[in-house]
Amino acid sequence: MSALSTSRKAPEHARLTPLLRLLILTQLAFNIGFFAVLPFLSEHLGQAVGMAGWLVGFVLGLRTFSQQGLFVVGGALADRYGIRPVVLAGCALRIAGFAWLGYATRTWAVIGAVLLIGFAAALFSPAVESEVARQAVVHEQATGTSRTRVLALFTVAGQAGAFVGPLLGALLLSVDFRTVCLAGAGIFVLVLAGHAWLLPQHIPGRERVQLKGGVRLLLRNRRFLALCCAYGAYLLAYNQLYLALPAEVERATGSQAPLAWLFALSSLLVVTAQLPVTRWVGERLELRRSMAAGLLLIAAGFALVALVRPVGWTGTAGLLPAAGFVVLLTLGQMLVAPVARAWVPDLAEDGRLGLYTGALSSVSGLIVLIGSSATGTLLDTGLPAAVPWLVLAAVPAAAIALLPRRT
Repeated sequence: MSALSTSRKAPEHARLTPLLRLLILTQLAFNIGFFAVLPFLSEHLGQAVGMAGWLVGFVLGLRTFSQQGLFVVGGALADRYGIRPVVLAGCALRIAGFAWLGYATRTWAVIGAVLLIGFAAALFSPAVESEVARQAVVHEQATGTSRTRVLALFTVAGQAGAFVGPLLGALLLSVDFRTVCLAGAGIFVLVLAGHAWLLPQHIPGRERVQLKGGVRLLLRNRRFLALCCAYGAYLLAYNQLYLALPAEVERATGSQAPLAWLFALSSLLVVTAQLPVTRWVGERLELRRSMAAGLLLIAAGFALVALVRPVGWTGTAGLLPAAGFVVLLTLGQMLVAPVARAWVPDLAEDGRLGLYTGALSSVSGLIVLIGSSATGTLLDTGLPAAVPWLVLAAVPAAAIALLPRRT
C-alpha cells in the first residue's frame, strides 16, 4: 500500500499541519470563552445592572456592530502586519474586556467593556479565519484533500465551543456573573500564552501588503460582492433561529422552553454530521453547486413551516414543523458556511485574503442588520400565517442566482 493511500485512510485531523491544528483549536477555545459569557449577558444587564429593555438591546447591538462591522478592519490589519500581532492584540483586548465587564456596574462602563469585547473579536477572528482558509488551500495542493474538509473541521470546532461554553457559564453562574466573566478572561489568557509560544513570527507564503488601495479593489470585485450578498442571505435566514423560530415555538406550545432543545439539536447535528456531509458533498459537487444546494435546503425549511402553519397544530405536534425547519436549516448551514470560506481565496486579490475574509463578515452582517428589521416588521404585520415564512423561503432561494458562475 502506498504512503498516499495510507494517509487518505488516516483521520482528517491526523493529516493536518501543526499550524492548522493550532488554528482549529484556537476556534474551539475562542468560542468556549465567548459563549461562556454571552448567553447570560442580557439577563445580567437587565436584572443586576438594572438597564431598561431598549438599552439592553442597544448594548447587544453595539457588541455585534463593534465585532461584525469591524471585521474588515481586522482582516486588513492581518494582511499588513501578519496574523501573530493581530491575534495577540485581540486576545489581550478580550481579556481586558471580560475583566472590565465583570466589575462594570454603570451604563458607560458596560458599554465600554462590550465595545472592547467586540473589537477584540474583530481583530483576531478574521486573522485566524483567513489563515485557516489560506492553509486549507495549501493543504489541498499538497495532499489533494478538498479545502472544504479543513474548513468543515474548523466549523465543527467552533460549534463544539459554542456548545460547551454555555454549559461552563451556567455552572459558574451559580457563583455570580463576575466569576463567569473572569473564567472567560482566564480562557483567553491561556489562548494568549499558547499563541505567544506556538504561533510563528512569519508564516511561509504569507506576504505583507500595504493597506492603501485594498478596499478600492474589493469594491470593484463584483464576483466577490455577489458571494457576500448570497452569504448575507444565508445569515439572514440563519438569524431566524432567534427571531421567527421563537415566535413559532411560543405559538405552538405557549412557552419558549423547547427552544433550548432545538438549539441543542442544531449543535449536535453540526458536531456529529458536518464532516461526513462535507466529505460526501465534496466528492460530488463543486463549490457553486454545493452552496446552491445548501441555500435550497434552507429555503425548504421555511417552506415546510409555511406549508403546515395554516393547519394550526399545537403541543408536541406543533413542534414538528419547527424541528424540521431546524434540521433543514442546519443541513444547509453545513454546506454553505465551509464552502463560502473556501471560495474566498479564489476571489481575493493576492496578499489580501484577510481583508476579503473580514469583508465577507462585515458586508453580510450589514445585510442581516437591514434584513432583520424588515423581517421583524413582516412578522408583526398580521398577514396570513404562511406568508412571512414563504417570503423568508424566497430569500435564500433567490440568493442562488447571485452566486458567481465561474469557480
